[in-house]
Amino acid sequence: MIQTNVLPTIIVCDDSPSDRKLVIMAFQKAMIRNPILEIGDGEELMDYLLRQGRHKDRNLSHNPHVILLDLNMPRKNGLEVLSEIKSNPKLQSIPIIMLTTSKADEDVIRSYKLGVNSFVTKPVHLEEFMEAIRKLGQFWLELVALPDEPRT
Repeated sequence: MIQTNVLPTIIVCDDSPSDRKLVIMAFQKAMIRNPILEIGDGEELMDYLLRQGRHKDRNLSHNPHVILLDLNMPRKNGLEVLSEIKSNPKLQSIPIIMLTTSKADEDVIRSYKLGVNSFVTKPVHLEEFMEAIRKLGQFWLELVALPDEPRT
């Protein structure tokens, strides 16, 4: 079922607080008003999605609609998280955008083999970064139909 009356939730999972803030600022500048949840590492993201640890009592009736995931993070990297999400039937339909500084072919290939929906290298220049986030938001939140699957 696709829910049309609620703005899709975006998760930005990156160990860099400044990169998370930059993504949020870019979404705001692009007039994208979706709720954004900041998460600092892969372990916390999985706890959030699976309602474990400090998130065990949260009322998470729906999956997030899209996750922007950094590749290189401590504790659990983006590839490990991607593998866990895409192998879990309750989570596997969540679109994952790998948003990283890596340009390595092996990272791109491995990400797609694990089921990533998009692989985007973070532009170095601020204006290019802001434009990339605007385009991502426009594509994933305005053009694409996203599933709204209740949790069981």
